[in-house]
Amino acid sequence: MSLTPATELAAKNKANHPNESSTYREARNKLLAEEIELRRHIAAVAEKRRALPLGGEIPEDYTLIGPNGPVKFSDLFGDKDTLLVYSYMFGPQRKRPCPMCTSMLGSWEAAARNFMQKASLAVFARSPIERLEDWKKERGWNYLKLYSDSDGAFTRTYVSPEDADVPGMNVFARRDGRIYHFWAPEMSMEMNDPEQDPRGAPDPDTLWTMFDMTPEGRDPKWYPSLDGVGGILHQIDLDANPSAK
Repeated sequence: MSLTPATELAAKNKANHPNESSTYREARNKLLAEEIELRRHIAAVAEKRRALPLGGEIPEDYTLIGPNGPVKFSDLFGDKDTLLVYSYMFGPQRKRPCPMCTSMLGSWEAAARNFMQKASLAVFARSPIERLEDWKKERGWNYLKLYSDSDGAFTRTYVSPEDADVPGMNVFARRDGRIYHFWAPEMSMEMNDPEQDPRGAPDPDTLWTMFDMTPEGRDPKWYPSLDGVGGILHQIDLDANPSAK
């Protein structure tokens, strides 16, 4: 399919704002062309992601612990054929969960109600289910479904072979009664660009997308905290996870 050049589309822009200068408008229209190209690239990458062949079949039907007791991994699909699992940094060694995971899941809470109309969503953590349910209640989460990976079998297979308290995200597909791994973020710390905060693409946390639209942008030295004040990631993480000191 032949696409109209982004610069031509940007030239159709009729937007303007009070008291803006011609310099601003010229620069803004140039940026608009780049934004159109970005939109196209996001769509193209998503199309290639959807075209991935199925990954490996899951080694076992893992047992998780939900608020009503044990539940099999396969049951988490419900009537859907896709399951997204986020592994929450909230192991039993932590006093409280990871602030960054919590910030992201807070935004997911609002989206989960709609997301689950099309696909299933589950949040796993290594802490006991009672602890997870208490935390869910404290945060006022109503739609996110939290499960305890109490024996760590799923975590060791798909997140960390060493059972480290690290985040993870995995998407699974069910086909003809069998479950396959489909996709997971694979950008490691070694793939970071200079002077950028470590992150993958697409970024699943809307907080950073919002900061990207501001004059200040992302502050590589600032991270969210559980009390809403924010601060330095290293100190926040150590406070939440004293065993890491």
